[in-house]
Amino acid sequence: MITATIRNVVVAAMLQVTVLTAAAIFSFPAKAADPVVKIDNFTFDPTKLTVKVGTTVTWYNEDDIPHAIASSTKVFKSKALDTDDKFSFTFSTPGVYEYFCSLHPHMTGAIVVEAGAADATGQ
Repeated sequence: MITATIRNVVVAAMLQVTVLTAAAIFSFPAKAADPVVKIDNFTFDPTKLTVKVGTTVTWYNEDDIPHAIASSTKVFKSKALDTDDKFSFTFSTPGVYEYFCSLHPHMTGAIVVEAGAADATGQ
């Protein structure tokens, strides 16, 4: 009798843990991480990124020398980014935003901003 009671308690506890775990997983939709443009070896990766309006893009300098991000139309500009520094910009208007490194102008990239809910894909 005691063994059956213990088994019932264990089964009930396992069922409760399963239900709580499922509720936690399915109750809170995961937000996709904001996209990152990696700077390394004098390149932007990806060189072209397509995002939705409202997306924040972060440039992360993994190079061992400074870089500075500037849009070709002067919409955004970072300070000089040392190794492991970051710069972020939130795109609120659809369009194509070409950018370059103001310290090394041969480094170029583009952010394509589309209307719609925030979502990002590298291309």
